[in-house]
Amino acid sequence: MTIHHQPGRERIDAVRGFNRFYTRQIGLLDEGLLKSAFSLTEARVLYELAHRDGLTATDLACDLGLDPGYLSRLLKKFEERGLVERVATQADARRSSIALTPAGRAAFAPLNQGSHDQVAALLDRLSAPEQDRLVKAMQTVQRLLGESAEPRVPYMLRSLQVGDIGWIIHRQGLLYAQEYGWDETYEALVAEILGAFVKSYDPKWERSWIAEREGEVVGSVFLVRQSDAVAKLRLLYVEPSARGLGIGRRLVEECIGFARAKGYKKLTLWTNDVLTSARRIYEAAGFKLANQERHHAFGKDLVGQNWNLEL
Repeated sequence: MTIHHQPGRERIDAVRGFNRFYTRQIGLLDEGLLKSAFSLTEARVLYELAHRDGLTATDLACDLGLDPGYLSRLLKKFEERGLVERVATQADARRSSIALTPAGRAAFAPLNQGSHDQVAALLDRLSAPEQDRLVKAMQTVQRLLGESAEPRVPYMLRSLQVGDIGWIIHRQGLLYAQEYGWDETYEALVAEILGAFVKSYDPKWERSWIAEREGEVVGSVFLVRQSDAVAKLRLLYVEPSARGLGIGRRLVEECIGFARAKGYKKLTLWTNDVLTSARRIYEAAGFKLANQERHHAFGKDLVGQNWNLEL
């Protein structure tokens, strides 16, 4: 039997105080959200339409907890302004989904960028550990008050922290031994690569991404400078418990985005053909197999492969 405890006055006041504080921080009391012509509700409807296909008015009303009559009037106003259009659904021609028009997407773009920049400015006032604490606290609020125990964003990416290097060496050595039968020489190689990364780290040209889920490291990747024109992606891995969440793909995308932003012309990597899941991610991201060669390493006969991505 679940026992429900009646919240005390102090807790209620604390939550209400936090609500007042946060609405001031992100400007929800302003007449227009992010100095736009749109209210918070209007902006949220535009957000849903920009990120989800095939939504009906019923879907929007249910998912956002909006009164159907109010939503209908809002959508009609959007239609009159040319921001949305109704499209017959494939499953039932009598039902129509709502979609943003090119004008609607153009109207949403500055809202989306403004929201991104606003949150970036808030986080920029904090140190990296403080940012992590804030994000974890927000995820806790979302998890405790949400309808599902599973958060909508099941992991977060952060920068390298003290303790990560030893943990990644340990986990990669153990996982590759368990999954592929590789010996301790692979663990030694990981230690050598990461030791060199820390010693010669250049934050202007190099970066690491650590995937964390519920306070635990579940994946990582490193990008190192090989020359002015070439960067190298190294040591991509994802814990078995976190596979299927798109973490590996996201880590590779972060590397590619960083390399392009820094002006690298090529992103390269070395892997082995037995790492099929990783190879699929590389191929999907646009990497091309440059060459391969049989070799004996880590106690196994392997086929080493070099992959390149022209940026």
